[in-house]
Amino acid sequence: MTGSADPQSSPGAAVPPPSGRLADPDPIHPTTPGDLAEVARLAFKLGVTAFGGPAAHIAMLRDEVVNRRRWLSDATFLDMVGASNLIPGPTSTETVMHAGMERAGWRGLLTAGALFILPAALITLTFAWVYGAYGTTPTAGWLLYGIKPVVVAVVVQAIWGLGRTALKGWKLPALALTVLALALLGIDELALLLGSGMVLAIVAALPTLRRGAAVLLPAAPALEHLSPALLVQAAVGAGEPYSPFRLFLGFLKIGATLYGSGYVLLAFVNEEFVERLGWLSSRQLLDAVAVGQFTPGPVFTTATFVGYLVGGWGGALAATLAIFLPSFVLVGLSHRLIPRLRANPVAAGFLDGVNAAAIALMAAVMLTIGRDALVDPPTILLALAAALLLIRFTVNSAWLILGGAVAGLLLGKV
Repeated sequence: MTGSADPQSSPGAAVPPPSGRLADPDPIHPTTPGDLAEVARLAFKLGVTAFGGPAAHIAMLRDEVVNRRRWLSDATFLDMVGASNLIPGPTSTETVMHAGMERAGWRGLLTAGALFILPAALITLTFAWVYGAYGTTPTAGWLLYGIKPVVVAVVVQAIWGLGRTALKGWKLPALALTVLALALLGIDELALLLGSGMVLAIVAALPTLRRGAAVLLPAAPALEHLSPALLVQAAVGAGEPYSPFRLFLGFLKIGATLYGSGYVLLAFVNEEFVERLGWLSSRQLLDAVAVGQFTPGPVFTTATFVGYLVGGWGGALAATLAIFLPSFVLVGLSHRLIPRLRANPVAAGFLDGVNAAAIALMAAVMLTIGRDALVDPPTILLALAAALLLIRFTVNSAWLILGGAVAGLLLGKV
């Protein structure tokens, strides 16, 4: 991820990037220290408008930081997405944190993460209060009816832009198509990400295997022994009565170990709080996940809903802090490793494979959303109009999402 100095520029050594930031590979997208306030504004804006799940969140973030604000190049942004996929927790939230840290250091990480999570947590908490008081959740069918077609267009644009950067040559496109096919067959996302990375790492290592340079990853399984989840697991017992501390530890364990989508979150919460502890009914859990699907921001704010149901306002706060805390720590620790990975040929191959797989997984999500979203002529027209506005007029994707929501509500009244 390092760039070369321009021979036409003034003499002297290139100025290194600010401490703790990635080297800028693209002079068109300069990586310069940023104002914390602009990080806060962007994160809050996305937290309010980022509907549609992780693929849509990443697409909207890319539109903001690559296309519109030019904080990052596509290559740097894609490496952040790849790094986020390699650690537990919500991938899109962690990518927002990476972007915040790249722009404004540790304060940027904390601000970006908090303000991306906060709107969704507050909205989810409001729905949890309504649910607790009246036993039902607000319906949002027509809202999603208009939003989903726009999300399809936003994700398609992001896949196209990231694919042009990441899928060079023939190996990476072939790998991405293979991953797409396997994802549509239901193969585990983490297995596809790690498998793709290992394939490209082995390909990159082949020229140096004879010189004994292939002793890179034998110690990788040892990372399991360093997993924070094991420390949490040791402290979490079974069959205990409700306590805020027990709730906090349960969601901390989930945040430290969960890879994948909101559906994986459903399985984790079901095992921990429905089957093991009996604090929640299956119906309550499904309602919690439904609320997480039609609120903006990270789906992991389902924890806010569950926390409120089992422990009131204090439970909501404990659950929200616990499930997102590992992401703040892991992003902070991994951010500075990204340029080192890119500098090592074998590690760079691994990251290239993960990036190709991440694009393929976004495409799989887009196809799934498309089947659900493009159900009649109005939704098809909404998707085409959004695609035209994105490509021809570069309209901000956040405004398109809001426009889709309004269109859905108006169509529901016709």
